[in-house]
Amino acid sequence: MLINTTVAGKFSTGFILVFSVFLVLNGCAQNAAYRTDLTECTYSQPEDCAQNAIQQHAPGQASEYRLGFVEYDDQGQLRDREQMDAVLNSYYPIAAEDDVLMVLFIHGWHHNAGPGDTNIQEFRKLLEKVARIENASADKNKYKARKILGVYVGWRGESITVPIVNNITFWDRKNTAQNVGLQGVTELLLKLEEIVNVKAGMETENPKPLNSRLVVIGHSFGGAVLYTALQQVMADRFIDSRRDKTWSGDAQGYGDLVVLMNPAFEALSFATLYDISQQGCRRYFSSQLPRMAILTSEKDYATRYAFPLGRFFSTMFESHTTLNRHDCAADGPNDVEIDEGEADRNTVGHFEPYLTHKLIPATAKQTRSADFSYRDMQKSWSKQSYGGSFQLGDVDLIHLGHTTPLNPYLNIQVDGELISDHNDIWGDSVVGFLRDMIVLSTLPVQ
Repeated sequence: MLINTTVAGKFSTGFILVFSVFLVLNGCAQNAAYRTDLTECTYSQPEDCAQNAIQQHAPGQASEYRLGFVEYDDQGQLRDREQMDAVLNSYYPIAAEDDVLMVLFIHGWHHNAGPGDTNIQEFRKLLEKVARIENASADKNKYKARKILGVYVGWRGESITVPIVNNITFWDRKNTAQNVGLQGVTELLLKLEEIVNVKAGMETENPKPLNSRLVVIGHSFGGAVLYTALQQVMADRFIDSRRDKTWSGDAQGYGDLVVLMNPAFEALSFATLYDISQQGCRRYFSSQLPRMAILTSEKDYATRYAFPLGRFFSTMFESHTTLNRHDCAADGPNDVEIDEGEADRNTVGHFEPYLTHKLIPATAKQTRSADFSYRDMQKSWSKQSYGGSFQLGDVDLIHLGHTTPLNPYLNIQVDGELISDHNDIWGDSVVGFLRDMIVLSTLPVQ
């Protein structure tokens, strides 16, 4: 039997086209808000509050926290401005009456704000741990425990839900993350900072120490969202060019601490902040606390290999040069040449010239005694030295000797035993490190 090859070819092409359309239509991730109920709900187990944007966990208990959801579309616009307003309006009166500890999380690739998302569950665990530490510290030091307020920022971290096929969305989602960071997220971040400061603004006659604090965390493309939204804000706060500002004082940042986990953005984007902090190999006061901590696993192959491969093609027609910079070693400045092209192709956590620390399993794990004090830990932090080691939880933070000790920007390479891949950011050791960094950076004034 003879087969018309032209007809067969058209049939094959048509079948592939129809199958591809079917695959896309049936594999597209939800392109709408998940948290459409704007009333407050009490959360106690995973099935609770599936559509609620405002939630409260364990009211009146040591593990009490609140969690609000704010969602964005692919263009970086709020899914529903009323959703954001409802979350903020529920937090304003709390922060006006009590000191608060606000913690925000922006998820990355393959995640969203939908019920059952693993990032939401892990973020809840982190909020609960912080709440328990805060209440224990308040009891020990005789102050009123701060209210724990969480914010989960949702965006479409997944555009196609079909396994394996969804791996091709890496660059599509990178562009979306940049849209989200460049558009509406900065508004939310600044309004959260306003909430944290509202109580101080109301205490004009008898001002008290400002003990409300703000920490923000971004993972993967969520780290890119966060950094894109805050890069210029942090540069402005570091230099602080306001009238009557003197050169003395600690370097400021956004809120109290910015944490980026396996972030997916170019090292070249970090160049300005790194250079500012290194200028003149300036010394920092003993009271200087970390303002930004970037953590990238040496086994994060998505940002180690896939990212530079894609950037190679997207930057191949761009012009790059060599930047003459310096390290701040113990014996003084050392000249360093920065390959601008390499910095533009590789992520910030895989570009060796900008690495400042290494995070490894603790060489000698310690069991914390009942009288363990975070205040003492903060005092120890102020005494760091070139090439020194500092233990947080059951990990050691090793200074690499390229920056002045107490430089507020930490770019940390994480041992693969602690974070085994791009998404493995919730291991006990890493969460313990995050917990300690948050508490270290947010201790109330005594």
